[in-house]
Amino acid sequence: MPNLFDPIQLGAIHAPNRLLMAPLTRGRATREHVPTPIMADYYAQRASAGLIISEATGISQQGLGWAYAPGLWTDEQTDAWKPVVEAVHAAGGRIVAQLWHMGRLVHPDFLGGTAPVSASANTAPGEVRTYPAEESGEIKRPYAQARPLRTDEIPGLLEDYARAARNAIRAGFDGVQVHAANGYLIDSFLRDNSNFRDDDYGGSIPNRVRLLREVTQRVVDTIGGDRTGVRLSPNGEVQGINDSNPAPLFEAAAAALDEIGIAFLEMREPRPEGTRGKPDHPPVHPGMRKVFKGPLILNADYHLDDAQAALDAGEADAIAFGRTFLANPDLPHRLRERLPLNPQREELFYVGGAEGYTDYPVAA
Repeated sequence: MPNLFDPIQLGAIHAPNRLLMAPLTRGRATREHVPTPIMADYYAQRASAGLIISEATGISQQGLGWAYAPGLWTDEQTDAWKPVVEAVHAAGGRIVAQLWHMGRLVHPDFLGGTAPVSASANTAPGEVRTYPAEESGEIKRPYAQARPLRTDEIPGLLEDYARAARNAIRAGFDGVQVHAANGYLIDSFLRDNSNFRDDDYGGSIPNRVRLLREVTQRVVDTIGGDRTGVRLSPNGEVQGINDSNPAPLFEAAAAALDEIGIAFLEMREPRPEGTRGKPDHPPVHPGMRKVFKGPLILNADYHLDDAQAALDAGEADAIAFGRTFLANPDLPHRLRERLPLNPQREELFYVGGAEGYTDYPVAA
């Protein structure tokens, strides 16, 4: 069985270890969603990851509703990503851009007052970070009701993904990951408590998987399957999205992605002892593992020993670490040497600036 510190090939990307950095929204871009120089420092500090999956990055204004999150749909955004990616490469790392459409989780404040889009007309629970009207900083507002995405809008959506993928490669990224998890647009099409459509994108499992298949195929056609990954989130409610029978749904999704030929599949699947959601079904990934033959990456509160145990059991080929990597820029070194880990400062996750971002120390 492979060791966490063994190399792995992820399509065209040679990862020197199997400890990946999971996507982590950090809110350090500008109000216009342009990456800033401090982001180069942050990602370069973590270049010892086998692969960095960038923070979720908007494919369009319609798809981005998080304060100070970056985008990849304009030339200005793309050009500002270039020094970030160059800094990672100069430090010996590899990085892919996670492509994000938030769907119903975009507040109308980001859309000139118009409604966000989703699989069907529904409203997410809770609140979202948005900007105040006249001052710097941010506030939270309740989510608004989304409208169903029309079928005649889907070609434009596919082009948004293709443009963002092209821009990622132009910025120097080693590839992209399609974000199809966590209650965002593609996930709202997948799951039956948010998709009530009666057209070719609703009802049966093949229909609900259709948008995921079309988006992924378009990205693969644009930059190649060997540079395209996907993220899914089976087994449990997330941001109000859930499914009554997740095993056949996500097995069908995994089979579709295997047929398309993506480079890797990374999943957020909560475990009973998880700190960000609890499972309401047995694990779904074992069934997905049977139909998806490429590298499978798990992500859910793993530590060194249980991460290695997942590899030993053949459940996964690599493990993605999120908040642990946020707080420990040199995480592979610390885990290999079994050194103490820095505590996470959650109150500083999204506030902007260097504090709680680039000031976590490396081990002596």
